[in-house]
Amino acid sequence: MIVGRIKGIERAPLAPLIPTAKGPALLIDCGANVDARASHLVQFAQMGSIYMKHVVGVDNPKVAIVNIGAEEEKGNQLVKETYPLLKECKDINFTGSIEARDIPKGDADVIVCEAFVGNVILKLYEGLAGTLLSKVKQGLMSTLRSKIGALLIKPALKKTMKEFNTDDHGGAPLLGLRGLVVKTHGSSNAKDVKMGILQCVQFTEEQINEKIKENLAVKQED
Repeated sequence: MIVGRIKGIERAPLAPLIPTAKGPALLIDCGANVDARASHLVQFAQMGSIYMKHVVGVDNPKVAIVNIGAEEEKGNQLVKETYPLLKECKDINFTGSIEARDIPKGDADVIVCEAFVGNVILKLYEGLAGTLLSKVKQGLMSTLRSKIGALLIKPALKKTMKEFNTDDHGGAPLLGLRGLVVKTHGSSNAKDVKMGILQCVQFTEEQINEKIKENLAVKQED
């Protein structure tokens, strides 16, 4: 509220990076706008594409809207209103709907939804990851044979777990503001805060706000 939004931006979404099998994806929105309109989601898709291209380095990022099915006619009222607008949006690579089960596969680089759905996805991600890791450790430590096996697979398992670790990506930026706000987790440690600060540096160096303004200006001219 103090920083204010870029002129023309209707809502500022919270956009964390989440791990997938093909690298990090941007979940937008995950907490800032529980009740959103179709025009908000279109802007989320545009700003998310800019962020993924210039900060994460994904060329022509794939954009998908969270839905209960892949078919275009499915979804609630908000999704049905937003889908055709995203199809018509020339400055994003819209690939259609994405079901929740396909998000971890990495089928989309920018995952668009309102904050209610996004927050549920994010919290399920966190809870499921913690539970699975706990059960894997429990299983590996259950017998002498499994402990020996754990020692053998430890290097490969450690490498795999690192690929699904988002600590190196910093926090979740609020996109579309006149300044820069990055939110880190309440349980963040020193490394998390450090990476959040470096994320702010990269955000500034890549002139993300300026690119968002340029994108909006082109849209208004069209």
